Amino acid sequence: MSPNLNNLPGTPLREADFQEGKILFNHDELRGDFAWDTGIAIGSYLAGLKAGLILGARCNTCRKVVVPPRTVCEWCFRPMDEYIPLDDTGTVNTFSLCYVTWDVQRTEEPQLPAVIEIDGASPLHGLMHLLGEVDPAQVYIGMRVKAVWKAPEERQGAITDIKYFKPLEEV
Repeated sequence: MSPNLNNLPGTPLREADFQEGKILFNHDELRGDFAWDTGIAIGSYLAGLKAGLILGARCNTCRKVVVPPRTVCEWCFRPMDEYIPLDDTGTVNTFSLCYVTWDVQRTEEPQLPAVIEIDGASPLHGLMHLLGEVDPAQVYIGMRVKAVWKAPEERQGAITDIKYFKPLEEV
């Protein structure tokens, strides 16, 4: 049973009330013009990716090396202004088998997002990225991996300049 709309509190409004000027209202068109600034640390990081480098930031007080770089140390709250190149290799810290893409499309073959601790960074610091060139059944925590980069002319200064990380063939 639907409610009797005549018994609801308040004043009912009709479209005609707006058109006839009986209701005070303001119509505004919002402008969404904006700019985005990456800042010093992430700007340096993205420029490094375009050049084929993974940059980290080193804290000169507590000696942590973090990736992606930051301008303030999360442990001792000191400025971090030294950016250093790190290896493009690392170790799988955790991973997942995803049968749904970032835009909610189902896939037959799983994507393999992983957190990769980058060599040269402090323990537990790294990147979340995809794994590739590997059988999903062969992925394991502790797996050594290496970045597979886009060709230099295709890079844009984005995390996607690294296509994925593949298993590292150790000698």
